[in-house]
Amino acid sequence: MLKKMECGSACTGHIAKGCEHCINGSKMVLLVTGQCKWGCYYCPVSLEKKGLDVIYADEAKVKTDEEIIAEAESIDATGTGITGGDPLLVIDRTVHMIEMLKSRFGKEHHIHLYTATFDPDYVARLEAAGLDEIRFHPPVKMWTQMDKTGLKEIISSTKMDVGIEVPAIPGKEKELCQLVDYANSIGVDFINLNELEFSESNWDMMSTHGFDVKDDISSAILGSDDCAMNVMKTCKKANIHFCASSFKDGVQLRRRLIRRAEHICTDYQAVTDDGTLVRGFVYGDPEKIASKLSEFEVPEELYCVLDNKVEVAPWVLEDIAEDLGFKCYVSEQYPTADGLEVERTPLN
Repeated sequence: MLKKMECGSACTGHIAKGCEHCINGSKMVLLVTGQCKWGCYYCPVSLEKKGLDVIYADEAKVKTDEEIIAEAESIDATGTGITGGDPLLVIDRTVHMIEMLKSRFGKEHHIHLYTATFDPDYVARLEAAGLDEIRFHPPVKMWTQMDKTGLKEIISSTKMDVGIEVPAIPGKEKELCQLVDYANSIGVDFINLNELEFSESNWDMMSTHGFDVKDDISSAILGSDDCAMNVMKTCKKANIHFCASSFKDGVQLRRRLIRRAEHICTDYQAVTDDGTLVRGFVYGDPEKIASKLSEFEVPEELYCVLDNKVEVAPWVLEDIAEDLGFKCYVSEQYPTADGLEVERTPLN
């Protein structure tokens, strides 16, 4: 039975365990490489990652295990999604990441992985390292030839949860239904259909394939959600989860941001309902600013002296900005590694 979820998502059965951690905002996204050999025209991976041998933990570019662990701790992660590129192109690195995360956070730390590589030997290595769930992402040309991929043999040889995850591409309902029917017939645990999205790295597909934007407030492709719903209604026996673009932003990302913001928030910062950090900044000579704050009897725990400015609790700064004698602003930022500023408001 088709069950409606938040923000336009839906499912016909149970959702994958990896998705549960994602929905809760407690999943770290670990991109182990941006390299991939498949060349899917719809791939939305950003330009700073696509085709490059880089590693990212959520929004942070990382180089060490310690940096990865720090990011997981910053959101109190209960699970990790390993992605790419294709993680199996750097199998040794991927195995190390799984073992490292399991060693640090315990067996209960759930790890799932996305790949388009159907290699039983690699799958065995991943399972031995501790991987809990594997999601295969076959390119479109494989959707009607899944019997040639070896997926059936992989399922019979592993105890991991095995799923299929692909975008719902408008005009490809017939091929999608064939993919879903085959996957269901050989015992795939779940099938995820993602709403197709555009990005700066795949924008050329819009004209090449005749796609159009769904609306002015999302990156979703018009007709992708209808495609997914039609497949779910046609393939009634399969366990399918449709993940809407707005669900990723409005639920998954928001909850992860809130977890991170609450974990890293200091005594002189505030967290909004959307998971952004509100910070107060005073620009000028830091020593003179600190001296002035002392005159106003601002407690030391409510401000921090930085290189070229002083951060002050925004609720304090709003009260004293007019009389402080320095340029004052309240800034709303994402609690991510890049600290992207959402809004800046001058106070004087």
